Amino acid sequence: MRSTGFRRTLIALSTFSLALTACGGSGDGSAGGKTRITVNCMPPKSAKVDRRFFEEDIASFEKQNPDIDVVAHDAFPCQDPKTFDAKLAGGQMENVFYTYFTDAGHVVDINQAADLTPYVKELKSYSTLSKQLRDIYTVDGKIYGIPRTGYSMGLIYNRKLFQKAGLDPDKPPMTWEEVRTDAKRIAELGDGTVGYADYSAQNQGGWHFTAELYSQGGDVVSADGEKATIDTPEARAVLRNLHDMRWVDDSMGSKQLLVINDAQQLMGSGKLGMYLAAPDNLPILVKEKGGNYKDLAIAPMPGGEGTLIGGDGYMFQKKDTPAQIRAGLKWLDHMFLTPGKGFLGDYVRAKKQNAPVGLPEPRLFTGAADARDQQIKKANANVPVGNYQTFLDGNQKLRMKIEPPHAQQIYSVLDGAVSAVLTKKDADIDQLLKEASDKIDNILARG
Repeated sequence: MRSTGFRRTLIALSTFSLALTACGGSGDGSAGGKTRITVNCMPPKSAKVDRRFFEEDIASFEKQNPDIDVVAHDAFPCQDPKTFDAKLAGGQMENVFYTYFTDAGHVVDINQAADLTPYVKELKSYSTLSKQLRDIYTVDGKIYGIPRTGYSMGLIYNRKLFQKAGLDPDKPPMTWEEVRTDAKRIAELGDGTVGYADYSAQNQGGWHFTAELYSQGGDVVSADGEKATIDTPEARAVLRNLHDMRWVDDSMGSKQLLVINDAQQLMGSGKLGMYLAAPDNLPILVKEKGGNYKDLAIAPMPGGEGTLIGGDGYMFQKKDTPAQIRAGLKWLDHMFLTPGKGFLGDYVRAKKQNAPVGLPEPRLFTGAADARDQQIKKANANVPVGNYQTFLDGNQKLRMKIEPPHAQQIYSVLDGAVSAVLTKKDADIDQLLKEASDKIDNILARG
């Protein structure tokens, strides 16, 4: 799944939709003696601040590179799964186009991505980016894309409710047993308070099942991607824990089949103790759902074994000319990949606009570049960064795992298992996992 927020003011646009416009490349990419590139994921006009920032950054790039003309196309969300493959197949994709991490292998498999390997040495920032994220866009030793952001799942919790329930908000639960104990204490506060919430519809239940399985040390599919690996003790532990919190402890509330907005509404209103999410949920909870930064904190995934990571980046249209590829790489460096600068990294500019600065992710860089980025972020922080330190510290010990292949189809299958456990007290966990395993095997066999 994609991460749950887009970027600062864009987080308020979750219902925005945009009609598809023609956005293919421009032949050889020349326009008036300049190299012309089309790019996407520009904030829509309704996101005035982000739109202005994006336009400012393109203008400064073109001033520094007068031989390059950048034509940006706006869209929210940046990628529509309903039209993505059609645009690729029809040659209508931008020269430099946005992708989720899970798209990389697919775009390469259908032969729609330019090979960046001969050019990537010209991307000044490339060696400073996290190797784990770079590798997502590397297939058979060739580089087909550049990561832009990354996120990892954690446990968002309400410090105020922890205190009210007699729990220490500076010591969040680090195991699933502790989550269960703390959720029960919080639910016992009454007045509609829910201790722990989880998704179980619209493929989001399968997404969270996967994250929880990773946290237990399990996996959804085998290393070779050919067989399901969910009919296991680790997967049974995930469903058993949800079942017991729902039916034995009564700590998950009576309303089920929740999706992300439901959990966010509960947390923002002060009625939810904990739920799984990435750090980009925090601004949504404050700006859209009525929450307060001082009451919100995030801890690492319970379980201590692993966490699900995701994110996005840019790939290049297969028909791009060498000049367009070189121009696109320069644009990425300028817009997204220079610590403390650009659309995602200009913390000074963001702070002036009262946008949140100091959230623990994305954490894209390594080494000196990361130190520089963190230094500038810390100097301009306007959120309680201490509330996120446990998350940062804990993540250092976790195995970071990307989503499985054919993620959305698999999540749809796993939705059924999670929703059954949360809506049927007598759900047969062994049977649910066996049936889901068979269905996932069929998905993988079809390729």
